[in-house]
Amino acid sequence: MMAFFSQGGYGGYVWGAFGMTFGLLLIEILQLRASQRKTLTRLSRLLRLRAPRQTASSAGRAQGTAGTKS
Repeated sequence: MMAFFSQGGYGGYVWGAFGMTFGLLLIEILQLRASQRKTLTRLSRLLRLRAPRQTASSAGRAQGTAGTKS
C-alpha cells in the first residue's frame, strides 16, 4: 500500500498535482455559482424595476389620455 502512495519516489509530486487540480476545480465551481447568483440577482432586480413602467404605460394606452390635461 505504501508503494502505491509513494509512486516510486514521486508521490509528493503526483498527489500534489491531484490535490492542486481538485482544489482549482472546486474554486472554479464556487466562482461559477457566485457569478450565477449575482447574475440572477441583477436580472431579477432589472425585471422588478421595469415591471411598473410597463404596467403604467400599458394602462395609459388603454385610456388614451395618459399624461395630458384638458
